[in-house]
Formats: sequence, C-alpha cells, structure tokens
Amino acid sequence: MLAENVAKEIRKDALVIGRAAQCLASGVPPGAKDAERLLADARGIDREFLDRAAGLPLRLDIPYGRIEPLRRQRIERGLDLAYRIMAAWHGGKRLRDALPVQQLEQSLREMLALYCEETAELGRGVQTRGPISALRERAAGALRDTMAEVARQLAHEAARWIHRPRIAAQKNA
Repeated sequence: MLAENVAKEIRKDALVIGRAAQCLASGVPPGAKDAERLLADARGIDREFLDRAAGLPLRLDIPYGRIEPLRRQRIERGLDLAYRIMAAWHGGKRLRDALPVQQLEQSLREMLALYCEETAELGRGVQTRGPISALRERAAGALRDTMAEVARQLAHEAARWIHRPRIAAQKNA
C-alpha cells in the first residue's frame, strides 16, 4: 500500500510538471485554472487508489475540505517552480542561474511542508479497526514529525547539491 501511495503522489507531481511544460509551450504562465484542473485530476487519482485499497482492514475517508487548500497551494508552488525552471532551461540558463540557493531551498521547503500538512490531514481520515486503532494517532504524529524533519533536510541538501561547485570549474580555479 505504501508503494502504491508513493506511485500515486508521483503521478500527481508528474501532472504538475507536465502542465507547467504545456504552459511554457503555449507562452502563458500557469494560473488558477491550471491549479483547479490539477486538483480535479488529483481527486481522480485518489479515487483509483481508494478503489484498490477497498479490501484492506481500514477505511480511508479523504477530507477534501481540509486538504484541498493545502494541496492547491502545493500545486501552485510546484507549477510556478517547474515553469520557472523550464523557462530558464529554454532560455539557455542553468537551474543554479535561475534560482539562487536560498530561493530554491525555500521553494522546496514550502512545498514539502505543505505535503507534510496534507499527509497529516489525510492521516486523520484513516479509520482502523481493532487494537491498531489505539496506535493510529501516535503513529500519525510520529510520521508527521519525521516527515517534517526529513523535508527540511531534503530541501537544504537538494538546493546545496544543485548549487555545488562543478569539478571543471574547480580545476580552472
């Protein structure tokens, strides 16, 4: 189930990146309509996931009223970031030239923080039966805390890795 959940999120992120590429090709930056369309697509992906999870000893109720504002922000930030990166590449720039390290780290951290909040809200929609139900809240809290810490570290390390000095540049220095 965890692997399917990761695959589901990858599909959603791929849609965001693909939409940003379509916007770049059309010459029109992404906007609210693009985010709305992606939210609808995400709901469809969620429904497919829920259909496959129907036989598990738990019930998943997705609280869209609480997660969609978070998801919308994450999609909007992802669209903007992907669009800016692709526009830079299209213009012959490198990612490190398009986004300073601090700005890239901040963008990644914000997107990952929104994902952590969304995951926590989704966790509240998990209904379990039996002895495992007593552990659900404790496990959800530990997962949220771990995700937040890993998100912070990942954003920092990814931004630094992208902006690391290149070997050729070090040899010429």
